Amino acid sequence: MPKPPRISDRRTLNETGIFHIEEIDLEFANGQRRTYQRVVGSDEGAVLVVPMLDADTLLLIREYAAGVNRYELAFPKGHIEPGEDPLSAGNRELREETGYAARQLELLSSVSVAPGYIYHSTHIVLARELYPQPLPGDEPEPIEVVEWRLAAFDELLAQEDFTEARSQLALYLARDRLQRDR
Repeated sequence: MPKPPRISDRRTLNETGIFHIEEIDLEFANGQRRTYQRVVGSDEGAVLVVPMLDADTLLLIREYAAGVNRYELAFPKGHIEPGEDPLSAGNRELREETGYAARQLELLSSVSVAPGYIYHSTHIVLARELYPQPLPGDEPEPIEVVEWRLAAFDELLAQEDFTEARSQLALYLARDRLQRDR
């Protein structure tokens, strides 16, 4: 594997409170120099939770997604707070967004989205043995919780409002993990 380029300088181009956009000057091992721009997330990243109400029932949420200006069906997700690990953050987000906590949490994968220009990781967590334990969240309106049978996997993928790539990947990962347990 080649040695990563050396960062000779970095500058903040814009800070919005949500997005931090920076420019970095790079020097590659072969002497080539380039300036790249990237969106910088937190070192902690985010968590996305696949909650299993029972052996064949997923919990999803439907909430407003500003990026596409519509309500989207997806799995619960959110930022990992400083000092939290992905599993505890996953349980917190699960409680805030569905009203359930999990006795069993398992990290399925950690993924990036557009790593060429976004510094961000999402940790995908499978949550089982759910029990009611709501926690107030920070959403501007109540979140709709939707039960979905895992056996209706293809129908979920065909839903017009189930388009988020991380949720689709998480669905595949969870299905494969659950099949190995059977």
